Amino acid sequence: MRAKSIFILVIITLFSVSLVSAQSDKQKALEAERQRLLKEINQLNSLYRLDKKKETSVVEQVEDVNFKIRVQQNLIKVINEQANQLTREINANQKEITQLRNQLKELKEDYAKMIVKSYKSKSEQSKVMFLLSSDNFKQAYKRLQYINQYKAYQKKQAEDIKTKTLDLQNLNLELSKQKEDKKKLIAENRKAKKALELEMKAQEELMVLIRKDLKKHSAEIRVKRQEADRIDREINKLIKEAIAASNVKAGNTTSTGKFVLTPAAKKLAANFEANRGKLRWPVDRGVIKSRYGLQRSITDKSVKNNYKSIYIATEKNAKVKAVFNGEVFRIQLIKNSNPVILITHGDYTTVYMNMSKISVKPGQKVKTGQVIGEAFTNKKTGKTLLGFRVYKNDATQNPEYWLSKN
Repeated sequence: MRAKSIFILVIITLFSVSLVSAQSDKQKALEAERQRLLKEINQLNSLYRLDKKKETSVVEQVEDVNFKIRVQQNLIKVINEQANQLTREINANQKEITQLRNQLKELKEDYAKMIVKSYKSKSEQSKVMFLLSSDNFKQAYKRLQYINQYKAYQKKQAEDIKTKTLDLQNLNLELSKQKEDKKKLIAENRKAKKALELEMKAQEELMVLIRKDLKKHSAEIRVKRQEADRIDREINKLIKEAIAASNVKAGNTTSTGKFVLTPAAKKLAANFEANRGKLRWPVDRGVIKSRYGLQRSITDKSVKNNYKSIYIATEKNAKVKAVFNGEVFRIQLIKNSNPVILITHGDYTTVYMNMSKISVKPGQKVKTGQVIGEAFTNKKTGKTLLGFRVYKNDATQNPEYWLSKN
């Protein structure tokens, strides 16, 4: 019965260790996300401070504020998850402390009984008599083994008591730290909610201005959408040309609709694909302001935008860098827009939009992190936005799935 209870305690302890380890990993992931969002907010505040003296339309101001609101909401969500995770870890540690105390109590009781028993038969004479009273040599040998095992067990019990006591002390310290961390998170959450309230108030004030002249602002949004659609068509045309060129190079008279790859290009494409979620950013410092996919306009809910790119807000004169090894296929000047650079990576293509200075030439091989130019800064608004997209053959991919989260 005694052995069974010890076995159950061991199983519970192992399960608790596994659970705490899983919780700790979750907490690390949440902390990494919190730090990323804080970095994003700091960068936003820095970039937007530079924009205050510039001319910005009301629609753009609403989009800017809405973006800041979204980041603040994500931060609050992550902080809440962290606080809840800490609560679970605190509860788990409190349970483990109770189990450790019970185990320590049992160990001490067993050890005390052993000490008493050992004291009663501590004389060397009694041990000698115990051996000499054996019926035969085999029994004497077994009795000697028992004496040695008993001594070893006593020693192990004393060591277990020391270990459990130390574990208990460390767990108590960890518990105190967790409670302090939770207190800090709660305070940070209050601060984030206050900042969110201010942003939402600013958004409402801007929306009042938009509602006063909704027709004008809706027209502005539609013009921007039409311009974006035109640029999309231009870039899609360039991608098809790149695919057709690969077919011609391979000796195909008609396009297959997909890149025809040489062995070297296949290897490059495989390496590109293996780095999904780990590609370096095209700029050293920036935040994603406009996301990929179908999104409804903030100011006019009747307008939907299906974005094929992401737009990264970055600093003035930001150097734009290749996200991976590849070859410059085309540098294209698009009417009423800024230059676009297309770099092929096997059957993948990365597109860098809204460029100003260009540092590469068509046909040039580029390395990961190599400067290919600078992002364009709008003199009126002071904003620097880099458009970035990823294609596999002629199908767009969500760039956020490819870029590193760091």
